[in-house]
Amino acid sequence: MNKSQTSSIRNIYQLDGRVPIGKAIPFGLQHILAMFVANLTPITIIAGAAQPALTQAQIAALLQNAMFVAGIATLIQLYPIWRIGSRLPIVMGVSFTFVTVLSTIAANYGYPSVIGAVLVGGLFEGTLGLLAKYWRRIITPIVAASVVTAIGFSLFTVGIRSFGGGYAEDFGSGRNLLLGVITLAVCLLWNIFAKGYLKQLSVLAGLIVGYVVAIIMGKVDLSLILSGGMISLPQLLPFKPEFHAGAIISTCIIFLVSAAETIGDTSAMASGGLGREIKGEEISGSLACDGYASALSSLFGCPPVTSFSQNVGLVAMTKVVNRFTIMTGAVCMILAGLLPPIGNFFSSLPQSVLGGCTIMMFGTILTSGIQMIANCGFSQRNITIAALSLSIGIGCTAATEADIWNVFPPLVQSVFAGNVVAVVFVLAVVLSLILPKDMDIRTLDEEENK
Repeated sequence: MNKSQTSSIRNIYQLDGRVPIGKAIPFGLQHILAMFVANLTPITIIAGAAQPALTQAQIAALLQNAMFVAGIATLIQLYPIWRIGSRLPIVMGVSFTFVTVLSTIAANYGYPSVIGAVLVGGLFEGTLGLLAKYWRRIITPIVAASVVTAIGFSLFTVGIRSFGGGYAEDFGSGRNLLLGVITLAVCLLWNIFAKGYLKQLSVLAGLIVGYVVAIIMGKVDLSLILSGGMISLPQLLPFKPEFHAGAIISTCIIFLVSAAETIGDTSAMASGGLGREIKGEEISGSLACDGYASALSSLFGCPPVTSFSQNVGLVAMTKVVNRFTIMTGAVCMILAGLLPPIGNFFSSLPQSVLGGCTIMMFGTILTSGIQMIANCGFSQRNITIAALSLSIGIGCTAATEADIWNVFPPLVQSVFAGNVVAVVFVLAVVLSLILPKDMDIRTLDEEENK
């Protein structure tokens, strides 16, 4: 292997640099396959709650638009337009964070009101991102570290749900568990025995082998891949936006929660993928992209798009951060939105296969958060902020303790109940603002006085 080839391979571990297209595409595909099903699921849930109900043709068009918008948003995140975008290898997709509130809006006001609320909320978060330098100081390193750790915890149940088969009727069946175990085993074996840069394609190897095994097991309907024609352009404004104050206010509040998750994801990306702390302009650009790309998403009839924690975990695990490499995945996403057979192929990936690949990735996000807490230092103040925010956040949002929120108004419940990231973020920020900076000095002084 000559020096040029060696350099191009090493560039996959660099933010910028030329990577041969043949080597870049597999890594880009790995990112898209890791999040594809999760990118489409929120739309199905929200559209299913809408009154009057949406037709299957309308839902299919929205799913196609979601793939197209996610690809465009990822490109903007990778290659910013003005100050919109972070220049970090962040993959964007339709967010699960908004499912509860938008499903309620869809049921009470109709789907067009969802579009109006997302449009206003997206502009709100985007503008908030551009003004981040005025409020960025409240997101101290220990706050960001606590949020990243909370994101890792929050994804564990997502990984297990996928591993067991998702929300299908046969969740937890022996066939689903076997498929998940086979996929996970392939990922681990590939990680052990593959050489060089190929070692970082363990997730793609697991997805491919798992998909083939799923076909053999009869869990993939290949006839659906060619349904829907060969080319279909995304529909702009499939619904005329409607605006209701209650819907807009509740959605804007969730956009604040989403902003906290984005700050955590961006911080984890910088820490786990690049080995450094996040920069202020990167947080600003990432939030601006989140918000304005969500406003764009609403024009295509879709819910908000945001950074995908699955892909942050993948970067933390593989250390592949090259923007061009991730860009090839974004292009695949756009093509999936334009060519129904490609989209149908991606969306046919069984949940158990996805779960087998993502369990370890989600654990990597948690360990990144722990590393960030360690880098902040185990001072009494930092320990108090992390310990209290995480213990309350995780404890109060567990499904078995959901009744603890019954005394709060429905709006508060919709924002915090079941959302560990939101609770941890708010508590960590409040504690960071009110706890004295000299807690450790005071403790030492008190010991000396004794």
